Amino acid sequence: MSRVVDLTMSYHNDVNGFSKEIAKTKDKDGWNATTLTFYSHCGTHMDAPSHFNVSNQTIDEIDVSNFVGCAWVIDARDVGSKGLVTVNHISEKILNKFVAGDSLIIWTGWSQFAGTQKYRDELPRISEELAYWCVDNKVKMIAVEPPSVADVNNLQEVTKIHEILLKGVVIIEGLTNIDKLKSDCVELVALPLKIKDGDGAPARVIALEIY
Repeated sequence: MSRVVDLTMSYHNDVNGFSKEIAKTKDKDGWNATTLTFYSHCGTHMDAPSHFNVSNQTIDEIDVSNFVGCAWVIDARDVGSKGLVTVNHISEKILNKFVAGDSLIIWTGWSQFAGTQKYRDELPRISEELAYWCVDNKVKMIAVEPPSVADVNNLQEVTKIHEILLKGVVIIEGLTNIDKLKSDCVELVALPLKIKDGDGAPARVIALEIY
């Protein structure tokens, strides 16, 4: 048996970088349809290495095997505004069970601030130490609640952390509902839109808790 938890934010017109406008109506045109416009890194989304020129690999070129795998939930709710998530947040229990190819879900509780300026400007960040640990230990995916793994108002930091991680780790940003998970180990599925030459794309992200 398995329990499925949706970790994806809904897209609506209050989400920065996204808009939905009526294109067709059933009464006038025979069916309902909308025109969607979005920034490639808004809402729940995935980054490609080309986002920071780490390599030329774009979102459509990432092998789909990198979008599914065992993920450990790291409790970092103590970090707070502008704090750093470090290797010390990974419990000894998880460190003892972690194997190369596993993924990390960083639980900060930050999604509660979505829609506020604080969500973007005071986000908790992945430390340089943790970023290198992820690469060295062959983490498949790192998934976070804030809109970025690093301070978007600090170009040097945001560049460095992305450049480290994107050498081998798939980055997923903008998660929600992590508090709905009952287990610290889940099967993570993160499927980005297949956009040719895309530097990133919205993704539907779910967690399967298998019993």
